[in-house]
Amino acid sequence: MAFITRCWKKQKVSKDRIAALEAMLGHGQDNKLLRLTLGQHYFDADQYDTALLHLKQALAQDPDYSAAWKLYGKVLAAASRPADAIAAYRQGIDVAEARGDKQAAKEMHVFLSRLQKNH
Repeated sequence: MAFITRCWKKQKVSKDRIAALEAMLGHGQDNKLLRLTLGQHYFDADQYDTALLHLKQALAQDPDYSAAWKLYGKVLAAASRPADAIAAYRQGIDVAEARGDKQAAKEMHVFLSRLQKNH
């Protein structure tokens, strides 16, 4: 019962948070961090297509945004698009390495390896 209650509370918080973030977007506060955050919340809510739209916007605003590449690959993998996820991770790794973002590059290497093993 406690697990169900936690899941319901998380779902409610996520819906409330998404609504607040979408309102910010609606008021013209569009930026890469807002789009990344919306992508994460929609991903957490299993709304992969909407998450991908926001992550594409984050990457359009800053193609060198390592965190967005990492989440973009993760959402593509969850959406059963392994080939696209592999391509996203590869591009994200290139971006992260060029920027000296070693931790993001390392994490994406791990995700890429796991994805390639399973597909």
